[in-house]
Amino acid sequence: MAKKKQFPLRIDHELYAALEQWAQDEFRSVNAQIEFLLREAAKRAGRLRKGKTDQKRS
Repeated sequence: MAKKKQFPLRIDHELYAALEQWAQDEFRSVNAQIEFLLREAAKRAGRLRKGKTDQKRS
């Protein structure tokens, strides 16, 4: 299993509530939803190395 970096995140209450509902709608934890959204944004921006994005799923 890949190591994950832990760090505190301060986030606006209203944004957290929206993320919480979105995560629930997609059957994810809030943490997994945030990671998913960041990963997708990084892929779209070309910031992830090739093969790194789907490595966990194979």
